[in-house]
Order: sequence, then C-alpha cells, then structure tokens
Amino acid sequence: MTRADWLALIIAVALLPVLYGRYWGDGGPASVARIAVSGQPPLELPLNRNRQLAVHGPLGDSLIEVKDGRVRFLASPCRGQQCVHSGWLAHAGDLAACLPNGITVSLQGKRPRFDSINF
Repeated sequence: MTRADWLALIIAVALLPVLYGRYWGDGGPASVARIAVSGQPPLELPLNRNRQLAVHGPLGDSLIEVKDGRVRFLASPCRGQQCVHSGWLAHAGDLAACLPNGITVSLQGKRPRFDSINF
C-alpha cells in the first residue's frame, strides 16, 4: 500500500463516527405524526396536542393516541397486535405499522433518521 492509500484509509475511518452520528444516530425530536392508510391521502397530526384518533382500515378501526409529544397504536383489530406492542414513538424517523389493517404511523421532524428500512 502506498502513502496515499494509507491516507485515504485513515480519512475514511475517521469519518465513520461522524457519518454514523449524522445519519443513523438519534433523529431528534419529532413535531408531526404522519398517518398513512392504504388508498387514502396521508394525515398529519401535530404532536403538541393530546388526542385519540380512530383510523379506519380494511379490517376495522385502529385507535391511535397522541400524548406528551409521542404517538402509539392504542388498539387495532389485527390478530398479532405487533403495532400495539411497538409502543411509543418519540423521535423523528420512528415508524410503526399495522400491515394487516394497512395503516402506518411515522414521525417527522427537522432531522430524519435513516435505518436499513428507509435508507
């Protein structure tokens, strides 16, 4: 390896923590919850007001709760309830989905977070 190869390798290794923190670290606070239902335009809810919302999907109504700047599936008619067990979403880039009912909830903020799913 030449000196230029070593220099390129050192620069690449030095940049890894910076890139990790920028793109895969904490997404920061979220300001809006985006609720998408298959076949309907997405609905955006600000997280600064507590509320519960019934969202109608193909299987029935899913109950979504917004409280203290966070959002979660409170109840859903799907069988496995993975959406309910995903818990509270609080950071930009967080996502929960009820695939059988066709409903997704994602949080939007100033700085999105990327992961292997949405990168």
